[in-house]
Amino acid sequence: MELPKLTVNIDHIATLREARKENFPDPVHAAVEAELAGCDGITVHLRSDRRHIKERDVRLLKETVKTELNVEMAATVEMAQLMHDVVPQRVTLVPESPGEVTTQGGLNLLKVKEDLKNYIIHLRNRGIKTGIFIDPDYEQIKEAVRIGAQYVEINTNEYSKLKETRNEVIKIARVAKAARRENLAVHAGHGIDYHNIDPLLKIMEISSYSIGYSIISRAIFVGLRPATEEMVRIIKGAR
Repeated sequence: MELPKLTVNIDHIATLREARKENFPDPVHAAVEAELAGCDGITVHLRSDRRHIKERDVRLLKETVKTELNVEMAATVEMAQLMHDVVPQRVTLVPESPGEVTTQGGLNLLKVKEDLKNYIIHLRNRGIKTGIFIDPDYEQIKEAVRIGAQYVEINTNEYSKLKETRNEVIKIARVAKAARRENLAVHAGHGIDYHNIDPLLKIMEISSYSIGYSIISRAIFVGLRPATEEMVRIIKGAR
């Protein structure tokens, strides 16, 4: 059985950089450290307001990352044009609201007015694997299949806030199984840390975890490479 993967989100390295408008710490350096620690990919969220990750970062990361670069982004014309030029290995479409501290929920495909099917075709024609960040809802799976997504990333934010998680784990597991039946790869992310990941690791359909904040927070005390290595051991040792 294939071991689950870890993709490290390095947005908060850029957040620290932008706090003082300096040219350090550099997210590109962070990506190198995370890869040396054994992660399977790097994730960044290029927001429309460029509050942390910049276009410069994305372009340099494409040239530097040796594993897989995943760009989270809103489904806008501007972003499609940029990705057409950069061509990361993966793009994950996410909702984006002005002023939000972090992504609040999954992209509700039942309410999206734009023609995401053609949008995804455009990205896939450039050889970019394209997925959707969704809440754990079966109706979202059916729509993701219809518009041509290749994977879904299940939003685990609600799960991460609960003290009693059993019912939410069951819900996530059911949606993950439904996605696999539709030949969608299943990822999970948002609020996952070194402790609450354990029940999720028992869901065999989840093949990849996107984790950022908890790793970067731990890195303040132990360093980014050791913090990433610890999460790699947890994930790879689960199966």
